[in-house]
Amino acid sequence: MNEQMRTFEEISGYGYGVSAQQRNTVMRNTYWLLALSLLPTVLGAWVGIETGITASLGGGLGLVVFLGGAFGFMYAIEKTKESAVGVAVLLAFTFFMGLMLSRMIAMVLGFKNGSELIMTAFGGTAGIFFVMASLSTVIKRDLSGMGKWLTVGALVLMVGSIINMFFASSAGMMVISVLGIGIFSAFMLYDLKRIVDGGETNYISATLALYLSLYNVFQMLLMLLGIGGSRDD
Repeated sequence: MNEQMRTFEEISGYGYGVSAQQRNTVMRNTYWLLALSLLPTVLGAWVGIETGITASLGGGLGLVVFLGGAFGFMYAIEKTKESAVGVAVLLAFTFFMGLMLSRMIAMVLGFKNGSELIMTAFGGTAGIFFVMASLSTVIKRDLSGMGKWLTVGALVLMVGSIINMFFASSAGMMVISVLGIGIFSAFMLYDLKRIVDGGETNYISATLALYLSLYNVFQMLLMLLGIGGSRDD
């Protein structure tokens, strides 16, 4: 009986009708593409810092460019995710995201311990991802119900961030950063669990979801660490 149940789980994919082999393939391809996507991100950040192209994108203008570009790319990725073109569009998107991140990185690099703060944020993001990836393989509970609550939390966080732009409150920024780290870490777990359970079968969509969570966790960590940074004399 137990052997029959194990066979059923391997074939059914925990109720999603996806085999264990297909789930493993999606996970493997997702990890490879996610690792590859970091290269254009680093390149975009470097180009932004070296050229200063994003230095003037502050306040409302920066928000419009960021949201317009991000949602435009995400729409294009969704339309091309079933073909190899989707990979190219995703990598172009990660370059754009790196470019948008360059303004914050340049600001942090202006601190005496700027390089250390960036490496700490990177290490913290990697650590959170490792923990969430490990949890996704041992948690047996269905986490699909988390999705709508996390989406609501992310929208509230975005509204709070926009409001705080006008007040420039360090305390508000700290609260937003801490909440953001929690929300997007939970998003990582949710998206990884969907792949493990067979709820996500497209590795491009899976990579996009995980990339956004990693990007936001890194950005929030960098923001949080940067609050306590010290400027060069």
